[in-house]
Parts: sequence; C-alpha cells; structure tokens
Amino acid sequence: MDDAQFWDERFGSRDQLFSGSPNGALVAEVTGVPPGQALDVGCGEGADALWLASRGWRVTAVDISRVALERARAHAADAFPQVAPHVAWVRADLSVTPPPTGAFDLVSIQYFPLAYQPDHRTARGLLASVAPGGTLLFVGHEPSDPPPGDERGVDPGRYYQPAQIVELLDDTWTVQVREVRPRTTPTPADTPHSHDTVLRAQRSR
Repeated sequence: MDDAQFWDERFGSRDQLFSGSPNGALVAEVTGVPPGQALDVGCGEGADALWLASRGWRVTAVDISRVALERARAHAADAFPQVAPHVAWVRADLSVTPPPTGAFDLVSIQYFPLAYQPDHRTARGLLASVAPGGTLLFVGHEPSDPPPGDERGVDPGRYYQPAQIVELLDDTWTVQVREVRPRTTPTPADTPHSHDTVLRAQRSR
C-alpha cells in the first residue's frame, strides 16, 4: 500500500473509488474553524480538498497516485469551478519529499496509510508542517475492527495509530480530541470498518 503503482492500479480499477463526499470526521472537526492554509494528505479523488476549499480554505492536496490526481483535478474543474483555483493538486511521496515546515493551519490526514518508521521521519515532517496555532487532524480505522489482517490482507500494525502520533507530540501541542467513534458514512466495500479513531491536536502559538 506504500507505492504509486499500487494506488494507480487501485484507483484505475473502477471509475470512482470513493463516495465523492467529504469524510465525516473532517466535517465534524473543522466546521466553524477559521479558514487558512490546509494540507490534505492522501487526497485521493479530492472530496475533502474541495469541501475545504468551498469553505474558504486554500488547499494543498497531495497524493502519490497520478490517476487519483487527474480524476480529482478534472472533477474539480467540471463540478466546482468556483473553488477549483483554491486547490493545488500535488503529486508527491511525503516519505521522500516532506511538506514545508510551519506552512499549514490545518494538516488533515484521513485514513492515510502512514507507514511506521523507527526514526519517525515522515510523521515528524507532517507534524512540523503545522503552523503555530494550527491543527493536526489524524483519522483512521479503529485497528481492532475488524481483527488484524482485513479483507485486503493489510496489517494495521505496519501503520501509525493515534497513540503513536501522540507520543511524538511535545509540550507545544494540546490534544483536543482523542477518541473512537462510530462511522457516520459507509466505507468502501473492501474496508469493512465500523469505527474510526480521531485525533485532533493544536500547536501552541
């Protein structure tokens, strides 16, 4: 799940991989937050990025998949012409090219398979990209739901969970939300999860 070929093939396997609606946890946690600069990590087909842009955010939407980005860019131009200019679609591997330091008022990581590294290089790069006063929103599938090794053979132990991200936060951060909650929207057919883990933390000014 960590390379461009995997994701190009997955997005290319059907005309639309995801629902086209923004993720429920993003809507719940960001509605009412004053807009600024946002980083959408693993933006996929762009629903989250376009929702943010429609609410005044200027969004850098990053994905490793060329197929996903081409689909997102085309959909934005066709269905959201007013807000499309407020989204920059960027193809990048954040484990190789980290985002700029202190650049984003919101870093949104929604179900992104952030591979665990002993030196935490990629995770620390994402944390460092949050501006003073900014917010990190890290949302994933609750790892015990279903049991380890889901229908795609994915081992959740290979990827960061909220508890591991919290361990990387120093005293310049305040954890505002850390909980497991039922999903409000259906998952894709091959990800049969019913609960999400939600971590929201703010960097001090």
